[in-house]
Amino acid sequence: MNTKFDGHQQEAVSQDVSRDEPLSSGAEDAHRLQARVTQLEKQLTDALTDGESIAKLNNRLLKLEVEHAALLRSTSWRVTAPLRSVSRIAAAVRLAFSTIGRQAEVRGGLGSALGYYASVIGREGLPGVVARVRRLKSGRGFADGPPRDEVYHEWISQYDTVTPAKQREIEAEIGLLARKPLISVVVPTFNSDERLLREMVASVQAQIYPHWELCIADDASTQPHVKAVLEEVAAADSRIKVVFRETNGHISEASNSALALATGEYVALLDHDDLLPPHALYMVARYINLHPHGRMFYSDEDKLTTEGKRTTPYFKCDWNPQMFLTQNMFSHLGVFETKLVRDAGGFRKGFEGSQDYDLALRCVELAGDDSVIHIPHVLYHWRIVPGSTAGSGSEKPYALVAAIRALEDHLERANISATVEHPVESLGVLRVRYTLPSPQPKVSIIIPTRDGLALLKQCVDSVFAYTLYQNFEIIIVDNGSVKPETMKYFDEVSQRPNVRVLRDESPFNFSALNNHAARVATGEFLCLLNNDIEVISPDWLNEMVSLANLPRAGAVGACLWYPTDALQHGGVVLGLGGIAGHMHHMMKRGHFGYFGRAVATQNLSAVTAACLVVKKSVYDEVGGLEEDLAVAFNDVDFCMKLLKAGYRNIWTPYAEMYHHESATRGSDLDPDKYERFVSEIRRMEARWEGWFERDPAYNPNLSLSCEVLPFTLASPPRIGQFE
Repeated sequence: MNTKFDGHQQEAVSQDVSRDEPLSSGAEDAHRLQARVTQLEKQLTDALTDGESIAKLNNRLLKLEVEHAALLRSTSWRVTAPLRSVSRIAAAVRLAFSTIGRQAEVRGGLGSALGYYASVIGREGLPGVVARVRRLKSGRGFADGPPRDEVYHEWISQYDTVTPAKQREIEAEIGLLARKPLISVVVPTFNSDERLLREMVASVQAQIYPHWELCIADDASTQPHVKAVLEEVAAADSRIKVVFRETNGHISEASNSALALATGEYVALLDHDDLLPPHALYMVARYINLHPHGRMFYSDEDKLTTEGKRTTPYFKCDWNPQMFLTQNMFSHLGVFETKLVRDAGGFRKGFEGSQDYDLALRCVELAGDDSVIHIPHVLYHWRIVPGSTAGSGSEKPYALVAAIRALEDHLERANISATVEHPVESLGVLRVRYTLPSPQPKVSIIIPTRDGLALLKQCVDSVFAYTLYQNFEIIIVDNGSVKPETMKYFDEVSQRPNVRVLRDESPFNFSALNNHAARVATGEFLCLLNNDIEVISPDWLNEMVSLANLPRAGAVGACLWYPTDALQHGGVVLGLGGIAGHMHHMMKRGHFGYFGRAVATQNLSAVTAACLVVKKSVYDEVGGLEEDLAVAFNDVDFCMKLLKAGYRNIWTPYAEMYHHESATRGSDLDPDKYERFVSEIRRMEARWEGWFERDPAYNPNLSLSCEVLPFTLASPPRIGQFE
C-alpha cells in the first residue's frame, strides 16, 4: 500500500548498525547478538519507566527499533540461526505437549483434544498448525485464539483479582454512587446439575453490590433435586425469587417467567450453570452512572473448565453494529433496561438457543446504537459443560438456525434488503449480503501510478477480468511516467470507453493525486485503488458498494493478502505500534482470527486506501485526503475525519485481493524518504492527540505494542481494574 503504518516507526541513526562485525565462533556470536537484543529491549523498557518527555521517548524508541531490526537482519544473526534452532525445536516440543494438555483439560479428555487438532489439520493443513505453533511460542500472542492458561492466570492475579483491600474500595465507591439501581438477575433452570446450580446462586450472593434480586424460573424440571435446592436457597435469602412452571416451555418461555418476577430497573441475564465474579454488578451499576443514556450494557467474558479454571478470555470491542450482525457479541454479561425488554416483548418462542440474540436485536432497534455501552472488564464466567456452546459452536446447531432467523427478522423489520449466510461451517459467524441499488450506481476507480507497467497492467486487467459489477469507470492518474512502453499502454487502454488517463506532473503526493481525480470523477462512489492491487474475488465491488451505500457508512476497506497468502490488511487498529497497525497481520489464509474477527464484516476505526470505497459526497464532505500527508497515514487520517463527522467505517473479508505492497515506491526508511515519514508521524500525533490510546474497535486490555502480536494481553491494561 502507499501508506505505511506497520508500527515500526524507525528513525535513522548516525552509525551504520547493520554493518557486521567479524564472526567469532558461531556459539559466541549467537550469544553476543542475543545479549545485544536483550540489552536493547531492556533500554526500551527503562525508557518507558524513566518519565521521559513524549518527544524524547518517541525518538529513543525509533532509534532502538532501528538498531534492533538491523541486528536481526545481519549476516551474523542469519549464519548462527542453526545453533539457535536446536533450542527452538526443544521449546516447540515442550509447547506442543503443554498445548495439547490444555486442550484436553478444556475439552474433557485427550481424545477430544486430539479430535480437535485433527479437525484443525483437515481444515488448515500442516502450514496452519505450524502457524499456530509460531503464535503460541510468543507465550502472549493469541491472534487466532486465547493466550495460554498460565499467561492468562498470571494476568488475572495481577489485574483481575478482587483482594480484601479492593473490596473495601468498591464498598466505599458504592456509597458514593448517585444512582443505585436494583438489578434483577434472570435465570431459567431445567434439570440443572446440583453443584453447578448452587455455585451459580452463590456467585450472585457474593456480589459486593448489594442492590440485586435473583429471579429464577424452573421449567418443570423432572429431577427432584432442582426444586429442593431452589426452595432451600429462596427460603434462606429474601432476595431470591423462584417460580416453578407447571409445563415445560423451553428456555424462552422459562426466561419470560423469570422476567415476570423482576422488579429491578435493569435485568442481567445469567445461565443456570455459569458464574459472576464478585464485582460484576458493581461494575454494571458504575457504568449505568457513567453513561446515564445507556439502556443496554455488555461486558467481556471468559470460560470455566470442568475443574473451574478460567480460560479463553474474550476481550470485546466497543459497540460494533456491523459485527453484531455476524455474532452475538452482546451476550455474557448482557444487561438491559427492564422497561426496554418489556417494550420489546420479552423473549420470543421459537428462537431457543439464540433467544438472547433475538432479544438484543429487537432492543437495539428500539433504543438505538448509541444506547449500547461496553464494559471492558471480564464480568462473566461461561462454564464449559457437555452440550454447551461454550465448548464448541457446533454443539447446538439449532442455535445457529435460530440466530439466522433472528437476524433475517431484524433485517425485515428494518426494511433492509439483504440475505443472511453462514459462510464458514465450523464457525458461528454469519454474513449479511446487502442488495445493491438498481440501477447500479456508477463507481469511479482511481489508480495513481508512475511507470511500473507490469503492476499497473496486472491491476487493470484483473479489474476487467474479475469484476462482476458493471457500472464503473477507471481513472489512471499518471504521475510522471516516462517509459515508452508505459505511454504506449496508456494510449491502448484509454481506447476503452470507461478508461481515461489523467496526467499530473506534480511531485508525488498520494493525497493530492487522489483528490485531483476525485474532482473530475463522474461516479456516485469513489474507489481508491493502488496500482499494486490484483483483484481475486469477482464480487469485490458489489460487496464494497453495498456496504458503502448503508446509512452513515464511511469508508469501506477490503481484505488484502500478500501473494504468499499471508494477510496484509484485515483492518486498522489506532495506536497499534504507534499511530496505527494492521489487525491479524501475516495471518495465514484459512485461519479465523481473534474470535472470528478475521472473517467477520465489522466496523473499524480505519481501513487502508490501497483499496477503499466511499460515497463521493462523503469524500467531499470531509475534504478528501489531507495533502500535507503526502504518503503515510493519509488514509488513517481520512478515516478518522469520517469518524469525527459521525460516519462508521467498515471492513469486509469478502472483497479479497492480492497486494504487491509498495513494489514501486520502496521503503519509508530510505534516507531520502525518512525525514518526510517522521514529519507525517508528528503531524498525526498533533492532529489526533488522545485518539491513539483507545480505539473503540479494540479492547484496552489488549496490547498496542509493536513488539507482540495484536490481540495480546496488555500488561498493564490501559484501563484500571475498576475504571
